[in-house]
Amino acid sequence: MAGEFSGVTSRYWEPPSERIVELIRTSVEMVLDNPEIMYEAMDDASLAAASPAIAAEPGLAEAIRACVRANLTHWCVANHAAPGLPVSANLSVENVNIARDVVRHGFDEMLVTNFHAGQNAAIRKWTQLAFVLSSDTYEIRELLDVVMGSIFAFIDDTLAGIFEIIQRERQQLADADHTERMETLNLLLGGAPISPARAGERLRYELDRSHLAATVWSDSYPTEPKSLERAVNALMHATASVQPLTIVPSPSTLWVWIPTAQQPPLDEVRESLAATPGVRMALGSVGSGVAGFRRSHLDSVATQRLMRRLRSGDRLATYSEVEVVALATDGDEEREREFVTRTLGRLATADAELRETLRTYLHEGSNTTKTARTMFTHRNTIVYRLDRARSLLPERLAARPLQVALALEIVRVLGAPHADSN
Repeated sequence: MAGEFSGVTSRYWEPPSERIVELIRTSVEMVLDNPEIMYEAMDDASLAAASPAIAAEPGLAEAIRACVRANLTHWCVANHAAPGLPVSANLSVENVNIARDVVRHGFDEMLVTNFHAGQNAAIRKWTQLAFVLSSDTYEIRELLDVVMGSIFAFIDDTLAGIFEIIQRERQQLADADHTERMETLNLLLGGAPISPARAGERLRYELDRSHLAATVWSDSYPTEPKSLERAVNALMHATASVQPLTIVPSPSTLWVWIPTAQQPPLDEVRESLAATPGVRMALGSVGSGVAGFRRSHLDSVATQRLMRRLRSGDRLATYSEVEVVALATDGDEEREREFVTRTLGRLATADAELRETLRTYLHEGSNTTKTARTMFTHRNTIVYRLDRARSLLPERLAARPLQVALALEIVRVLGAPHADSN
């Protein structure tokens, strides 16, 4: 596709009747006044169609979500001003950013799939709206014919404009082999049958050894790359390692693999993060070979997802610290909150010292002496706190020790529920 993209469809377009103009404007006003009726369905459809690598990277998932919403708003605003007439392609900042992300990942088909999934979800919602607005079969048929044709043309023109941007981005991309490395990485993370030797050659990273994966990101989007690099350098220094594998999945995120056989001391890394505002790090588990390479990355991504929900805003976390919560929760905050409050009762919002004492007590095999030693606290104080904690539980501790231990771990990682949620 050569030359500048005009952003206007060249198709012949017959203006709709006055009645259809009225119905389109009414339906568009309903969506603009309450866009969530469309957003949720389009978000779900677009993200469900995304590849596992996209779904696992919150920055890319957010970029897709931003595109879906920007496209809906663009189409609605255009149809409110001129119902049923051609809509120019949307080449807003959201779609320009996703075009650049596609270049970094080499996911051309992903973009088409996600846009069409969002398009189909929008059409289903608009079909429902049509039957709300009219009971006349002929009006509904004409309305849907105009709306569907308009949406299909708009998405096709927008994709054409984005692919023109993608072509220009590819021509300007300094690191010509980044796409190949990203494609190789996606094959590895997806469990595709690619040989370790071939994958290692394309990544320029030896896979037949032990690895520690890290996800390093900034809360701002995009961010200054050097701030992320400083955090990676601190991790390399802590592990006494050289030549890590670093991938840039989005402007605000780095995926890193460090060749090391053990978790490093993290004090230096925490100091570096404290001196770099906004930058955070999630560490996976140490693993060996291709399986360990993949598992460590997935663990770091799971840790990152939990860190984004932490009320404490911790800058660094390891998978071993959040593993129990990561395995036991599915991201449904309402269910998690209900489980915690039902299991812990008044203890859920009581003094944090009581919860931590009971959590340590269960971790130490219900041994009071070991608990006192671990917490550097007199045994009598531990006994008093345990008695107080037990009195706040809705059931006897002996009846549900595993559930109580899990609820305490969830509170430790994600924070206590608000007092008014009981």
